[in-house]
Amino acid sequence: MSLKNKFYIFFLILITLIALFIVMLKIDEAPQTDDAYIYADTINVVPVIEGHIVTIPVKDNQLVSKGDLLFKIDPRPYEHAIESGTAQLATLDEQIKLAQRTVDAQQYNAQAVSAKEVSAKENYLQALSTYQRILALKGKGYVSAEEFDQARTAKNSAEAMYKASRSEVEQAKSAVSSVDALIAQRKVVCVDIAKAQLNLEYSEIRAPFDGRVTSLNTTIGQYASPQQSVMTLIDTQAWYVVANFRETDLKNVCNGVPARIYVMGDTGKSFSGSVDSVGYGVSPQDGGVSNGLPSVARTINWVHVSQRFPVKIRVDNPEPALFRVGASAIAIVYRDTAP
Repeated sequence: MSLKNKFYIFFLILITLIALFIVMLKIDEAPQTDDAYIYADTINVVPVIEGHIVTIPVKDNQLVSKGDLLFKIDPRPYEHAIESGTAQLATLDEQIKLAQRTVDAQQYNAQAVSAKEVSAKENYLQALSTYQRILALKGKGYVSAEEFDQARTAKNSAEAMYKASRSEVEQAKSAVSSVDALIAQRKVVCVDIAKAQLNLEYSEIRAPFDGRVTSLNTTIGQYASPQQSVMTLIDTQAWYVVANFRETDLKNVCNGVPARIYVMGDTGKSFSGSVDSVGYGVSPQDGGVSNGLPSVARTINWVHVSQRFPVKIRVDNPEPALFRVGASAIAIVYRDTAP
């Protein structure tokens, strides 16, 4: 082999080593992984009340805006409850007015009624004493039958007037009690009306945020209940990529560190982002969940390899057509320099 060829081979080896060194240095500065997937917050849309679904203006996988109607439950039972409660409330208000007038009138005459009762009691006791005295004298023949009859009549009349005055006092007390009972009943009806009004509002289920409908698994006529999810809503306001990095790659990776994202659906496009959080706990067992920790399966079981931890990256300007929950992605994290 000529000296020229030897030099050429040496030069190629040197260039290869330099390139390999640069690549390794770059990888060390900006670790990447294809063990990543797209993530967004989701909620199960579950009604607060129960009833038959009468309207579903959205379709599966449709984009919706905050406040858009997702579906509606038959409002008639709750409208009827409001109407019934309102009518009952009006009746109670009239009854309270009438009862209050009676109370006001009786309270106005309360002093007179009380004084009348005291006077009637005194008259009755006096008439009773006279009657008992004459009754004793009658047995001895000291009074005439006419005098006895007059005393008995006076006693009976005084007793009747005393009972009547006591009845007036009891009626005044009863009227006050009846008003209190009506007022308490009115409070119960007001609570029932407020509950029915709230349930009527709950009959229209609206989107709590901008998002995309998915897993729509029902139709008009279905009986919905608070225990059953009608659909799932993906929060499209914020998209993330959860990338599983080896623990040896996590040095100097912290919140706010810039990142670059490639989506498998179109690897020709890249998206900027930043680290939102770094996982601080995973299950050490493969394929399981321990104490609620995320499980990241090891790719090589016969060699002791570095554990991988999830790094949550927030995407700055995601493209709606490409970002789907669970889609595969490639993530690059830049420790020191921006991409």
